[in-house]
Formats: sequence, C-alpha cells, structure tokens
Amino acid sequence: MNVAPWRHRLFWPVVTLVLLLAVNAAFNPSFIRITVRDGHLYGSLVDILKGAAPLALVALGMTLVIATRGIDISVGAVVAISAGVAAWMIGGSLVIHDGVSSYVSRFPMPLAIACALGVAMLCGAWNGALVAGLGMQPIIATLILMVAGRGIAQLITNGQIITVYYAPYFAIGNGYLAGLPVPFLLAAAVFAALLALVRRTALGLFIEAVGINPAAAHVAGLPARRITFWTYVFCGLCAGIAGLIVSSTVKSADGNNAGLLMELDAILAVTLGGTSLTGGRFSLAGSAIGALVIQTLTYAIYSMGVPPEVNLVVKAAVVFAVMLLQSPEFRLTLAQWARRPLPSQEAG
Repeated sequence: MNVAPWRHRLFWPVVTLVLLLAVNAAFNPSFIRITVRDGHLYGSLVDILKGAAPLALVALGMTLVIATRGIDISVGAVVAISAGVAAWMIGGSLVIHDGVSSYVSRFPMPLAIACALGVAMLCGAWNGALVAGLGMQPIIATLILMVAGRGIAQLITNGQIITVYYAPYFAIGNGYLAGLPVPFLLAAAVFAALLALVRRTALGLFIEAVGINPAAAHVAGLPARRITFWTYVFCGLCAGIAGLIVSSTVKSADGNNAGLLMELDAILAVTLGGTSLTGGRFSLAGSAIGALVIQTLTYAIYSMGVPPEVNLVVKAAVVFAVMLLQSPEFRLTLAQWARRPLPSQEAG
C-alpha cells in the first residue's frame, strides 16, 4: 500500500529545511559555496553542520527520554556542568622551558574529558533515579536539577568565566578531521551508534513499548524502570559531550550562560522531527533534521539582519507553522475547508 509522501513524519521537516536553505541562498548567493582551505571544508553549510552538532547531540538524548513518556529540562544545566568540569581540570598554565613558552593542562586531558562525561552521566542517573526509582513526575524531577545544576556549574567555575589556554582541547570544538568539523563527526558518530543500537537490536522496540504503555510493558516482562533509568543516563552523556564541544569552541566555560535554554531548542528539535511528546514511536533522523532546521533558521535570522529582539518570535512562528502542518487533524481541517463549496455555488 502506497502512502502519500506528505504523510511521512519526516516530509515536513525536510521541506522546511530545504526552504530555509533556499531562503539563505536567495539572500546570500555564496551560501551554498563550499571551498577547501588547508585541506578543510569551509562555507556556510559547513558552519551550520558544525553549529548544529551540540543541539543535535542533546536532541538525540532527549528523543529517547521523550519516547519513554519523559522529559528532561535539565540538559542545559548539564551542558554547563560538563563544560565547567572540563575547563577547570584543563585550564592551562604558562610554562617556560629552555626559553620556549607553552601552556600545559592542569590534569591530563583524557582524564578531564572522562570526568566531565562521568559527572554528566551522574546527573542523568540522578534524574533517572527520581523518575524510574521514586516515580516522580519527569518535569518536576528534572526541574530540580535544572535549577540546582545551574548553581553547581557556577560553583565549579566560582561564578567566573574560566578560560582554557590548552591548545589540544580546542580540537574538540574547532578541529577538523578528513576535512569535516570534529563537532559534526562526533554528533554523526553518536547518531550512527545509537541508530544501530535501536534498530539492530530489540532496544528500540522496548523503548517504544515502555512509552506506549509502561504498565503493559512491565506485565510483559520488560524491565521498564531500568530502560527508563538508562535513557536519562544516556541523555546526560549526550549533554556532557555537547558541553565539551561548547566549551572547546569558545575556549572557556561560563556556568551562567553555557547551554542556556538549550533544553527548549532540544525539545523543539525532537517535536519538529515527528516524535510525539506522549511517548512511543520516535525518530532519531527526525530529531537530527529538527536540529538542522533550528540552526539553519538561526543562521538565516542573523544573516538577514533581523533585529535580535524579534529573533525568538520569528523562530517560534516558524516552529508553530511546521507543527501545524505535521498535525493530521489540522491537515484534515484544511482539506475539508478547501472542499467546501463557494457561497455562489451553494446558492446555485
């Protein structure tokens, strides 16, 4: 049985992304131009892929949480915590040896990265324990860490912006590998691994079963609470990786502003991609496309000189329009309205 293309959950997000790319190209003819400098790809499209990587990572983790009927509004704070831990542990002290000055890390960089990701996973485990273990409402459980986590991040940074001087750390957010930005490759690697895990094993089916009916999944013998717990842990890990990218890109960590409102963009990206907030079926590809839509829209707003005070309004309007088009009820109403006879035809 053939299904109309516009009924596919990815149709409207892809159409929106293509339209936004076309708008950018119309206002900036060099938008689609990609050049090679020093063996690396450069161009606006490459910048969008690089800029969307942290949001895409957080959205991937959020997708699994939402698929289990949950929500995690603490991911922005976890991004700040991860960035703060990594920046504090790496820092960068100036050392002069044989007349040559260089910066060295306070702790070995692999240890700093492992600790940052470990703390992020602990944050996810805290959320998972409250939701799956104590049965607390997900939005309340994660609201606790959203508030406390931002304070923890500021305690780690001592309320200051920690600047990182250790050059090797900059490769995470600003480096290139095989001509492509490292942040994009990190997001792509997590996406590929997660996609293989949920599609090549029964994990994806288990997550959907828990989201559709947790009680029935438990009766059927599925470890519903354990699955829910680990989705929050994974969401924390994704936020931790995003924190590393963010702090490496700007070469600093700001406990107050790092990851600020990223949880809202992540939820928007997931819903734009066709995943329902009521749980059940989910789309990893849709969440990645949603992140690209948001990043491309942000790029378009800034490149067209839209005043900053209306930035969020324009973003909200576009998201609202896409969500309406994704709604079967709204499309049915439009179709019924379009088939209504004109007043002159009714009179005749």
